[in-house]
Amino acid sequence: MEKRGNFSNKIGFVLAAAGSAVGLGNIWRFPYLAAQYGGGTFLIIYLILAVTFGFSLMIAEIAIGRKTGLSAIGAFKSLDKRFGGLGILTAIIPIMIFPYYSVIGGWVIKYFTVFITGGAEVSAKDGYFNNFIGGNYEPLIWFILFMGFTALVVWFGVEQGIEKVSRIMMPILVVLTLFIAVYGLTVDGAIKGLAYYLQPHLADVSVKTILAAMGQLFYSMSLSMGIMITYGSYMKKEDSLESSVRQIEIFDTAIAFLAGLMIIPAVFAFSGGSHSALNAGPGLMFVTLPKVFSSMRFGTFIGTIFFILVFFAALTSAISLMETIVSIFCDRFKWSRHKSCLIVFTFSLALGIPSCLGFGPLSFISWMGMSILDIMDFISNSVLMPVCALLTCFFVGFVIKPQAIIDEVTKNGAKFNSRKMFTVMIKWIAPIFLILILVSSIANALGIITI
Repeated sequence: MEKRGNFSNKIGFVLAAAGSAVGLGNIWRFPYLAAQYGGGTFLIIYLILAVTFGFSLMIAEIAIGRKTGLSAIGAFKSLDKRFGGLGILTAIIPIMIFPYYSVIGGWVIKYFTVFITGGAEVSAKDGYFNNFIGGNYEPLIWFILFMGFTALVVWFGVEQGIEKVSRIMMPILVVLTLFIAVYGLTVDGAIKGLAYYLQPHLADVSVKTILAAMGQLFYSMSLSMGIMITYGSYMKKEDSLESSVRQIEIFDTAIAFLAGLMIIPAVFAFSGGSHSALNAGPGLMFVTLPKVFSSMRFGTFIGTIFFILVFFAALTSAISLMETIVSIFCDRFKWSRHKSCLIVFTFSLALGIPSCLGFGPLSFISWMGMSILDIMDFISNSVLMPVCALLTCFFVGFVIKPQAIIDEVTKNGAKFNSRKMFTVMIKWIAPIFLILILVSSIANALGIITI
């Protein structure tokens, strides 16, 4: 068996973990949720939850990985044999997400190609996006290309592949986000959009707002997918775990905030303050924004930079998903990294094809009005992730006990200033929120309530 890889230092770990957390959820999902749930109100609630709920789950997962030196399946089982099933359940999530996430990554490459070849006006036409994803062959080409990029990075391993790419991509991503955000504020009417984004609306504080912010944490911080356990297994014992998690949170939240600053004022100005334009979901990035760019001065240039940015964000998250699966195969079957990488690439392509063609040749397959891609997203994100997070809280809170995590965090004399908050969150508060998220997600899908 190959020697297990490691990040060369704390900076490499933080950038790679932050790269995992910064993905499509930050770029398009965070902005439209912030717009939908009261702008500044959502921002404040999200920030509070990130430094309490998100921090506690992330530090537990990374500590489990570093303590055991194993990916999710092996990690839970090595700490308590009765919980081997939790490791398997956690492993299923990235296996489900990676293929359909790569489908969306392919869409991003397509739009980058369109903009860089001067096709901004074409992409802004009504029906362009639906015609593209409804095609028989073209979506497959971009899907395979995106997954190929991802596999290439994972092939080279932790330090030479993932860490090197993260060290290059993450600073570029920050610079590009800042550039577009500042430029977007120069558009006529954007300042009103800025005020809408930043101003708290206390009347909008509700259970729905809190649950929406809580659900965003899973997307935004790569929680309950086995990713942070895997990355934690590559972390050196002498590196401070608590400060690393805080830095990941700051990086991730800053990018999400800047994404909102980049998108909401510009879309607000373009649509004249229309809420329907801001609440367009996936269409915000592939339908509304191309229209915004085509109407802007230097719009083709700005749009090209934007889709480079989104590609980097999508790629770093996809790398973490594939690395988690590859790590599981290496640990479970004692295969080499290259063999595991080839096998994961092959079966992920096969699993992704139905999602890729689900808007075209396979559009007749649906469930409760959801396409194949939407079904995979609902099962993985709205059902399995809250279930895994809930079981992880029970596992840490009442099986291995919080002290096991505290001992790992405080190795080599490291400080853990938030140990009391961590213990209360992981044992009592987080499970209550997770049950609410699970129940509301299912009820929303069934049409019982609307969130």
